[in-house]
Amino acid sequence: MSTSCTGRFAPSPSGELHFGSLIAALGSYLHARAQGGRWLVRIEDIDPPREVPGAATAILHQLEHYGLHWDGEVVWQSQRHQAYRDALEWLRQHRQSYYCTCTRSRIQQIGGFYDGHCRDLHLGPQQAALRLRQRQPVYQFDDLLRGAVRVEPALAEEDFIIHRRDGLFAYNLAVVVDDHFQGVTEIVRGADLIAPTVRQIALWRQLGWQEPAYLHLPLVLNHDGNKLSKQNHAPALPDGDPRPVLVKALRFLGQSTPENWQDITTTQLLALAVAQWDLAKVPRDDALAAIETTTPFSNGSQQAMISR
Repeated sequence: MSTSCTGRFAPSPSGELHFGSLIAALGSYLHARAQGGRWLVRIEDIDPPREVPGAATAILHQLEHYGLHWDGEVVWQSQRHQAYRDALEWLRQHRQSYYCTCTRSRIQQIGGFYDGHCRDLHLGPQQAALRLRQRQPVYQFDDLLRGAVRVEPALAEEDFIIHRRDGLFAYNLAVVVDDHFQGVTEIVRGADLIAPTVRQIALWRQLGWQEPAYLHLPLVLNHDGNKLSKQNHAPALPDGDPRPVLVKALRFLGQSTPENWQDITTTQLLALAVAQWDLAKVPRDDALAAIETTTPFSNGSQQAMISR
């Protein structure tokens, strides 16, 4: 089997997986497997205040229940702190970071984007966050699904936080260090993570690493038109027969599904999905359907609600 493509699914243990999570997991799984590549799983347990006890174990059980079996060992961010410290030290030694004591309220008062106030003050680590000294802003990137994606200059140029004031490692730092460590070549995830992509690409480059390709899938909306998420109390994936939910997820992604899916196993359903994976059929809208997760759509149609 070729391993030229390595994909991953990296959930945070802030709750069980829901239908929106399944779209990201399934999309990344199919995209990697269709290329004969590896599919990895990482638990991003780097923010203890947001974690729900038992959620990480539940997530792994859900993936297995839905037939999404990963390669190799699961990587846990909580066991990767030394790697993050090493990256921070390298950036410090190469003068690509600095301490900042500016408060969130001050940044909000100046428009929401940090203005580099502490960049040349040579502050110490006391009660300070660590920011990346942005040297080569990334204003756009090529998305495998969406083509050229541009962001506002203020976002691209901002010296963003890589180590928080409370001592926790920032998401943008950890995700880049771990994707590099795991050899990830293609990142498939939800469209809600488009904005931080330019920051992550900038960090990849400042660390001297080759960034992966990115593919951002459409989001699932709830009945209020908001993103289906743990914060919006999205219901957990049902623990019964996974096939009806997988069929709906495949149809949400624009993929063909067999008419006789009730007569085949979950393994066979996913094998067919891998063989028939067609990126050109995946919807490109930022957010799509508000749906239930009880029965598949009739006649393979999607009930769609376009957000913008």
